[in-house]
Amino acid sequence: MRKATVILVLAMFVIAAVVAGCGGGDKKPAEQPKAKGPSGTLMIYTSIYPDIVELVKPAIAKKFPDLKVNWFQAGSEQVMAKLAGEIEAKKVQADVLLVADPAYYLTLKDKGLLMKYDSPMRKDITGNKDNEGYWTGVRINAIVMAYNTKKVKPEEAPKTWQELTDPKWKNRIAMANPLLSGTAYVGVGALAQKYGWEYFDKLKANGVKVESGNTALQNKLVQGEYDVVIILEENILKMADKGEPVKVAYPSDGAIINPSPIAIFSSAQNPEAAKALTDWWLSKEGQEMVVKGWMHSVRDDVAAPKGAPALKTLMPTALKIDWNQLAKENEKVKEQFRTRVLEKK
Repeated sequence: MRKATVILVLAMFVIAAVVAGCGGGDKKPAEQPKAKGPSGTLMIYTSIYPDIVELVKPAIAKKFPDLKVNWFQAGSEQVMAKLAGEIEAKKVQADVLLVADPAYYLTLKDKGLLMKYDSPMRKDITGNKDNEGYWTGVRINAIVMAYNTKKVKPEEAPKTWQELTDPKWKNRIAMANPLLSGTAYVGVGALAQKYGWEYFDKLKANGVKVESGNTALQNKLVQGEYDVVIILEENILKMADKGEPVKVAYPSDGAIINPSPIAIFSSAQNPEAAKALTDWWLSKEGQEMVVKGWMHSVRDDVAAPKGAPALKTLMPTALKIDWNQLAKENEKVKEQFRTRVLEKK
């Protein structure tokens, strides 16, 4: 009996193993649930050109299919004016901010309006970032000179900022208005720090014209209304690629390098989505989209935009900028420009 019982138990084990072996082949491993990306709605305030916004929209939609991204696009000064009213009312509508003036972010940080976020992508960005993580450079605008190739020969083009005060350029030059353009504000502030406000007295005496922004400068340079302009490199690279008669003149006394940041508001309604989007902008994929928009990347592993030198070749001579001073003296800088250049005498 005892032997028969043992044999019966062993037989049952064999049968169970065979059944399991036969049936197991049809079972698929349990699928792991996919990590869910950010959802809901996100609001971005930006001064990035509208055509570049349209360029990145499909890439962001593909990366975050469950997230609806809304945009408010305008010049930096217009964005800041909108925010000023919202800040005063304590009803900031933006989750993420991308405007051109780094000094503005210092002001927002001092007021406690920015969220600290040390994105994992920041490890690949060696400079152009707040040490505490409140903001990170996301695109680099270079402020340079440019000329119309039908009206100015390459050998005659200005080589330094100082040359724009030479009488040979009288009534032939133009620049953007720092009261309306964030990058123009940075450019004016940087040149004033380098050469003093007397530099702008000389530009005024030389008949410098002032346009609302870089797009107006670009268009009038293409049309030949101006011979030389102080402008963003990206505007000229884009026009030159279209075959327009314009070319960048990189000043030997230093281009003005403007690391336009990205930051998240402390009042963000969708902070997790804001963090995810910040990570994307700072990733290699996001930075390659920046370069497609003719701007320089903040990452060393992303090439310069078409037609531009590598950023590292511009940095050694770039004008040194005291960003804290620009943040504290915003109204002073604008008033100096208003009285010295804009007002009729």
